Amino acid sequence: MATQISKKKKFVADGVFYAELNELLTREFALKPEETREEAREMVGYSGVEVRVTPTRTEIIIRATRTKNVLGEKGQRIRELTSAIQKRFHFKEGTVDLFAERVAFRGLCAVAQAESLKYKLVEGLAVRRACYGVVKFIMESGAKGCEVYVGGKVRTQRAKGMMFRDGYMIKSGQAAKMYVDYATRHVLLRQGTVGIRIAIMLPHDPQGKQGPKLPQPDIVKILEPKEEEPVPVTPAAAEKAPEVPAPVPAHN
Repeated sequence: MATQISKKKKFVADGVFYAELNELLTREFALKPEETREEAREMVGYSGVEVRVTPTRTEIIIRATRTKNVLGEKGQRIRELTSAIQKRFHFKEGTVDLFAERVAFRGLCAVAQAESLKYKLVEGLAVRRACYGVVKFIMESGAKGCEVYVGGKVRTQRAKGMMFRDGYMIKSGQAAKMYVDYATRHVLLRQGTVGIRIAIMLPHDPQGKQGPKLPQPDIVKILEPKEEEPVPVTPAAAEKAPEVPAPVPAHN
């Protein structure tokens, strides 16, 4: 019989599980310093994880730009990940399944773009050129706005921060939580650690594929008034005179 825990402890436990799982997968699919350029080109492009809990099993969906590298040769890598997660989080045998899902719009995924920028900086590309390339790709993918911030020892021994902006970006309110996708990464370069922060303003999508279904609360849509159609009048009703009541005789 399963032990009963309070709802508060359950939400905390679920949050801790998701955070640890996300950190584990981020480190597993991250670019490692000892990897060669050919190995780095086969990066997974990890873009997040989703956990679905059913009464019988737990499904973990790994989102990536290259799902083939998640599965590995003949599914070996995903089987090893399943076994590692099962032992780490004490799942019973056969109660956890891992799936790989391809990111449909990687230009609108902040995590994927942060990993892409990280790879470019490790390759030795100039910071300004790499950031402008990422901003251009994000805006061409249909985003309403984006911000790319790079801080640290970028070119000289003196640390500084560089911000690259384009489009429209909101900073506060519930709409900022719904519409803005954030990602942060750390790049270990030869001169020191460089931090990357990317924010992408997603577009409104009624289907919910590229962005949130709900429109922004400050967007007001004014509808055109409908044309009033005249009420048809029949000829018989127009010719018929109104009936006048007969006078009542007065009694003395």
